[in-house]
Amino acid sequence: MGVVESWGDPAPGGFVVSFDTLAPWYRGLENVLAGRLMQCCRTAYLAEAGACRHALILGEGPGRFLEALLRHNPQIQVTCVERSPRMVDVCRRRLEAMGVDSSRVRFEVCDVLEWVPTGESYDLIACHFFLDCFTPEQIREIVAKIGSQASVSSHWLLSDFCEPQRGWERRRARLILALMYAVFRRFTGIPATRITPPDPYLLEQGFRLRGRRMFSQGLIHSDLWQR
Repeated sequence: MGVVESWGDPAPGGFVVSFDTLAPWYRGLENVLAGRLMQCCRTAYLAEAGACRHALILGEGPGRFLEALLRHNPQIQVTCVERSPRMVDVCRRRLEAMGVDSSRVRFEVCDVLEWVPTGESYDLIACHFFLDCFTPEQIREIVAKIGSQASVSSHWLLSDFCEPQRGWERRRARLILALMYAVFRRFTGIPATRITPPDPYLLEQGFRLRGRRMFSQGLIHSDLWQR
């Protein structure tokens, strides 16, 4: 379907999932389309991670949250699971350019669905604008896998798009999300066709919602979950 320099297994519909094509332009696109809004969502509950020491980040992308986390918490050790090697390269170069020590970060370039945990226990999980790429069945599988590696009092920071319950805000969100999924399925091959709230799967793994902030008339939310 025109996705160039992709890799990995085909997703449903014949696509190959890859953000490599968008990697060099992702941050610029984000700035043009959303300004600082998405970064505000990523860091909305960053203060809650001040005492955490072992973090697992899923789908970090160009590294904006990772940079903020490393600056905020000078003791934390981070494992970053990111499928796109180009995104990892962009992320590394960003940390270097911003003068942030990346020696505390271990990048694992693989699909989270195929990622094999090492048995390490994480007291911080973070996934921002990531789970919206997956089907309900895949989200449940991901949350269960990550939940098995989370400590008994782990924090889970999560930001994503959502649909408001009613009114013009819901109609607006549905239009934006339909356009977003059409574009991202075309250029990255993500298998998802709609937003799936991960809340029931997090609850199954013993997490409870401790805080939720809404942005952009209910189009985006930032969550703090904790065991």
